[in-house]
Amino acid sequence: MENAVDAGAHRIDVVVVDAGRTSIQVIDDGKGMSETDARLAFERHATSKITQATDLLSLTTMGFRGEALPSIAAVAQVVLRTRNAESDLGTCLTIEGGRVISQEVDNCPVGANFMVQNLFYNVPARRKFLKSNQTELSNIIQEFERVALVNPDIHFTFTHNEQQMTALLPESSKQRISNLFGKRLGEQLLALSVDTTLCRLNGFVGSPDSARRKGARQFFFVNGRYMRHPYFHKAVQEAYGELIPATDQVPYFLYMQVDPSAIDVNIHPTKTEIKFENESAIWQIIMAAVKETLGRFNAVPTIDFDTEGRPTDIPVYNPSSDRPSSVSIPQPKLDTDYNPFRTPSFERPSVPKDWQSLYSPSPSNPSSSQPEGWGGKSLPFNGEPEGTLDSEGWGGNSLPLKGESEGVPDRSIHHYQYRGQYIVTEVRSGLMFIDQHRAHVRILYNRYREQLSGRPATSQRLLFPEAVQFPMSDAALVEEIQDELHALGFDISSLGGGSYSLQGMPAGFEGVDPHRLLTDIIENLKTRGRLEHVDNSAASIGEDLHHRMALTMARSSAIPVGSALSVQEMENLVDELFQQAEPNFTPDGRIIVVIFPHDNLEKLFK
Repeated sequence: MENAVDAGAHRIDVVVVDAGRTSIQVIDDGKGMSETDARLAFERHATSKITQATDLLSLTTMGFRGEALPSIAAVAQVVLRTRNAESDLGTCLTIEGGRVISQEVDNCPVGANFMVQNLFYNVPARRKFLKSNQTELSNIIQEFERVALVNPDIHFTFTHNEQQMTALLPESSKQRISNLFGKRLGEQLLALSVDTTLCRLNGFVGSPDSARRKGARQFFFVNGRYMRHPYFHKAVQEAYGELIPATDQVPYFLYMQVDPSAIDVNIHPTKTEIKFENESAIWQIIMAAVKETLGRFNAVPTIDFDTEGRPTDIPVYNPSSDRPSSVSIPQPKLDTDYNPFRTPSFERPSVPKDWQSLYSPSPSNPSSSQPEGWGGKSLPFNGEPEGTLDSEGWGGNSLPLKGESEGVPDRSIHHYQYRGQYIVTEVRSGLMFIDQHRAHVRILYNRYREQLSGRPATSQRLLFPEAVQFPMSDAALVEEIQDELHALGFDISSLGGGSYSLQGMPAGFEGVDPHRLLTDIIENLKTRGRLEHVDNSAASIGEDLHHRMALTMARSSAIPVGSALSVQEMENLVDELFQQAEPNFTPDGRIIVVIFPHDNLEKLFK
């Protein structure tokens, strides 16, 4: 694709079969090659893009090393058909394993048609290390997107297994972004443009509302080339300051034009790392440009005081309108007996005569010294809690263990909520603190795993079907996990082109944004590398897929931190937690239950 861009192509077609294992084909209508150039293109270090060594200091083309084509031809079967405008007939060149099999005259259009078949056919050990089709297809789509984003004036198409996944007509940069990643993202972008003596910077940055914890689309381009630059990424993040949480990220698409002699693109084999001469100055330009864009579009939230109870519309006086004949004057009410110097009298509550009984041992547990309000029964535990007393008097992370008789907390035990996050209750060895959000995650996770294992899920039909748009790379994954989504209760059907119609959601997700929920599931499956296992069997892959999906949905629908719960809700949550197989930890290994030993509490009062 980069060679096609260098050749001045107006249309580039990418055709992939079996995620590239069987074939990868790139067709362009560029200037093409002569018979001699076609043969020399597959020789090592042969390139027509630089003529002298000094050209390496001011590169303006995407390719310049002359290594890619011979490297590909060494491990695959390559067929090249090409013709330039000066020739009446083209050339068909066939190469296998680095050896030229044939070179014949061919009747082909102007341009080039590269077909790479049976990748690593002669290196079976290397072919074994190819990832799953979905992973390899995602990698191909990622490279396709990078070239398509920076060349919006070129017509691109992408076809996989004879199914066209996208067709991008020549358009503006913002429209190209919307067509690749969805209209929702396009609506959240703010235009940026600045011109300085060091560089020309333009593109788009996301509004603060578009920030998300993971999966944000972030692209830097310099002179039409994609690059990764953590230093410049930090400049964008710092420009948002306190507008977004420190853990969130915003999408951005920034295109830079600099003097080719002021950068070095030849410091990394993949050409994705670029060295700048004036990094610090460009860092300041990027941060200032993003801040200016946020201010120009009023993306910074404003504070409006005293809006509660304010009338939305103040009537305007009209002399010609009808007025009431008389208006009564309000009469204030005065307390003539009020004396500010009089000493107020308070009614003191009487002390009960039998106050000693409040501190007597509980009848159900004579050896205990707690008041009756803490309940009579405790959870059965096997042994005393572990842990040592630290400087604050708190013990270690001792967890409830299954002992002589298993069970759940008795209804007579009282539960209390602390700071809207923890449920506090009494157990035999002290006080138990339960993280209510993590406890709900554990409960919901087990429920969703049962649904994915064959138990029918309950689906809630939407009043109006909702259209959900996925980028091309995500749409391939949605197709793969569609059966699992149906098992969870999603009623989703494909409309083509990465669009899906969502007609039903799992019951219990009322009020949850369906697009956000599905996006979180996809991003978790992508970022955690669900298929990167030593055991690539179907059973292992399916097990990990179920785990990721159930965990994502449980986190999305669990009780938010800070939610106030009634006593009945706390009792139900605790009872259901201790009916689970693993109540002490969340599915990702976080602690749910911690016990503060009674002995440590007594030490604090000594």
